[in-house]
Amino acid sequence: MKTLIVYAHPEPKSLNGSLKDLAVSTLEAAGHEVRVSDLYAMNWKAVVDAADYGPEVSGRLLVARDSGRAFEAGTLTQDVRAEQEKLLWADTVILQFPLWWYSMPAILKGWVDRVFTYRFAYGVGEHSDTRYGERFGEGTLAGRKALLSVTVGGPESHYAARGINGPIDDLLFPIHHGILYYPGIEPLPPFVLHGTDRMTGEEYADAAKAWEQRLLTLESTEPIAFRPQNFGDYEIPSLHLREGLEPAGRTGFGLHVRG
Repeated sequence: MKTLIVYAHPEPKSLNGSLKDLAVSTLEAAGHEVRVSDLYAMNWKAVVDAADYGPEVSGRLLVARDSGRAFEAGTLTQDVRAEQEKLLWADTVILQFPLWWYSMPAILKGWVDRVFTYRFAYGVGEHSDTRYGERFGEGTLAGRKALLSVTVGGPESHYAARGINGPIDDLLFPIHHGILYYPGIEPLPPFVLHGTDRMTGEEYADAAKAWEQRLLTLESTEPIAFRPQNFGDYEIPSLHLREGLEPAGRTGFGLHVRG
């Protein structure tokens, strides 16, 4: 298995840093190939601008159009091209990050914004009466899996179904479904550690064991059963879920998960 770890934390001695290091050592010891994109160490540029697209920008910047033209012309900046090549190399992608303000750190979102260009991660495939492009289960990155490894400062009860912050699965849905599944990557159930601001040494030892177990079962873990877009569950072109497919009482984000 070839695994790309995209790591987003500014402190190498942080819990996130320890989890990243443990992932590298565990996977390599099991015979897997591992590459790491340490975004802070790389001084990753987090904002999209015209400099990303070079000569393919003409007149007013249009990010989708110009990123697609630059991708097809091979004129994207070297840092973006390198990350796209890593994604194409990988079988599995691990995003290692702390939950900050209900989402990923800005530097990681900036990695997505710059690397997931038009004609690479989206804007591919046939648009017709029966298909709406290759996305949500199809696309350039289909055949790959991804795992979110997330540290959360607050206790688990705050992120439960009736918790004040909302269910953790709902908070992660935009990443799982909107960033990963959109270009075809199948997300695995996330690895989430709660209460990390007050974690003791003993608690870390337990967390490390659980993390090692998740890493060693990546290949056998079933992905989240999101509904593919073009295989009958959605009306086209409205992309509304067909009536009667949802389990009784299920609403919201859960509608887009089978079973």
